[in-house]
Amino acid sequence: MLPGVASIVVIPTYDEAESVLEALDRVLAATDAHVLVVDDSSPDGTADLVRAHAAFTDRVFLLERPGKAGLGAAYRAGFSWARERGYAVIGQMDADLSHPPEALAGMLAASRGNGGSADLVIGSRYVPGGGTENWPLSRRVISRGGNLYVRVVLRVPVRDATAGFRVWAADALEICHVAQSQSTGYAFQVENTWRAQRAGLAIEEYPITFTERRLGQSKMTATIAREAMVRVLVWRVNEIRQRLRTTARRLLRRR
Repeated sequence: MLPGVASIVVIPTYDEAESVLEALDRVLAATDAHVLVVDDSSPDGTADLVRAHAAFTDRVFLLERPGKAGLGAAYRAGFSWARERGYAVIGQMDADLSHPPEALAGMLAASRGNGGSADLVIGSRYVPGGGTENWPLSRRVISRGGNLYVRVVLRVPVRDATAGFRVWAADALEICHVAQSQSTGYAFQVENTWRAQRAGLAIEEYPITFTERRLGQSKMTATIAREAMVRVLVWRVNEIRQRLRTTARRLLRRR
């Protein structure tokens, strides 16, 4: 970390050559943050483009991994890299330009690590001022339905728990044990929202407009969606079991 630079934004990539340079340029223009690209050996040359960027080794950094291992694994590696180098605020966003880099300045300012009050800032589509662009009705229904499912099953009062555009106070990642999270796909976002809420962290939803990707191909699949739904149910069942075991032990001690 360079002196005086508190924030870094982690961007995982796999075959994002069409959009990664624009994403980098817009993040650098909108903030004074550094950027770490975590690339899973993209065959389309994404890593080469990052290395060729004018700000490489100054404000742009690259962490290359040997193969495609999932979104959650990429973020865990990127967060660990940033924590080891002492960044106080760690953001996360997609490389496909669906997350507006121009919103980062406000999100970073809201973080406790930059003098704000939030341990976790979520770029949210579903709070006043937020929204989506170029989404078909089916995608809107699936997204809203998924978030409703999370709120009902996990009892997490967050409107956009599935959002991947976030800013963390670095020590909050330790408090809710993100490095020990298990999810590899988009369930990673839900798992860490749940962990943060259960840990009592201050969560703020910052309104953003999510725009359907213009370049490249979406990484969302039916398998990834099913993983998220199943994991949410398993987490809640395990919570209830743990609560029942704790209650039973207390009752036995009173006898």
